Amino acid sequence: MQPHELITALAARRLVAIVRGEDPEAALDTVLTLARSGIDLIEVSLSGADALDVISQSRKALGPRALLGAGTVLTAQDAALAAEAGAAYVVTPAVTEAVDASRDLGLPVLAGALTPTEVVAALRAGAAAVKLFPAGPGGVELLRALRAPFPDVPFVPVGGVDVATARDFLAAGALAVGVGGPLVGRAADGDPRGLADRASAFRALAEGAS
Repeated sequence: MQPHELITALAARRLVAIVRGEDPEAALDTVLTLARSGIDLIEVSLSGADALDVISQSRKALGPRALLGAGTVLTAQDAALAAEAGAAYVVTPAVTEAVDASRDLGLPVLAGALTPTEVVAALRAGAAAVKLFPAGPGGVELLRALRAPFPDVPFVPVGGVDVATARDFLAAGALAVGVGGPLVGRAADGDPRGLADRASAFRALAEGAS
């Protein structure tokens, strides 16, 4: 995947589902359920149990063109292992060595940043888009404040984003939003109750914002 392809996917879907769990089999089932529900831009966090295997198995099940990425990528080794597992893109919580390493591996990066200095650092490191993280504390006003000096930067708020705030972020100019718990719930830990309904609600929100 090229950086412009990640931007195109974010602009079209408006939603990245974040899967992080303690039950690898349940995490895999969650990825597949989300994909079947029409939410196909999915990040599997490396902080989850056996996340690399979840990515590898998801890639086998969904095929080579699936929009499957690795999240919480912190180091160059993380980036290399994510690429080997089949991740098509990388998401970091901050501007770390993983940004440079992922770019060198040909993986587009959604790099975490919160301040103007960090936004500039992410762009200089070659990030395709900026993950505004954690977005919850500053909320929509933080996004608006950052878009004033950076009107052309593709921002993707993550952290504390639910259906209501997702709508507000998208209306304020976010390219897309990243959603974990409010969408996935405890499905990746083995309790899938409500996942289909939450997926439907978020999919409707994303489609309405597209």
